[in-house]
Amino acid sequence: MSTAEEGGVRLRPPRNPVDRRSIGWWTVQALVVAVPLLGALGVLAALIAPARPWLLLGLAVVAVVALPYVVVRPQWSYRVHRWETTDEAVYTAAGWLRQEWRIAPMSRIQTVDTVRGPVQRLFGLSSVTVTTASAAGPLRIDALDQHVAAELVTRLTTKTQAARGDAT
Repeated sequence: MSTAEEGGVRLRPPRNPVDRRSIGWWTVQALVVAVPLLGALGVLAALIAPARPWLLLGLAVVAVVALPYVVVRPQWSYRVHRWETTDEAVYTAAGWLRQEWRIAPMSRIQTVDTVRGPVQRLFGLSSVTVTTASAAGPLRIDALDQHVAAELVTRLTTKTQAARGDAT
């Protein structure tokens, strides 16, 4: 009898989207990478005349790659990132080029952490990390409203403490 037939946990798409403010957060993250690189290439092209054609070519290539990274990636990530918790498990879906679905049964959860970087705080967002006894590493739920994240951590902590098993 399979796990699904026994009423156990099975891999399925999670239902909850991340907070819509994630689009702004991911856009700022992309700009922090793209703008300094474009600026450095532009300054070097202005200062180094013999290398100017190659630097301008590099600038154009980086701009062509950076534009979808800054404009498309945040929108796409918002559509893909999902999460959900049930009495049995935590479900996540993430990624924009390499998409990943993960599940962590409550009995396997070892720790639950919240992270709020400076840019996340500007957007009122938090990330929740669920560490399990898995070689695949922790599950990460990015871009949650800070209050939703705090409530989720409390709920998961309560559920995992009540779950049978030793989380190994």
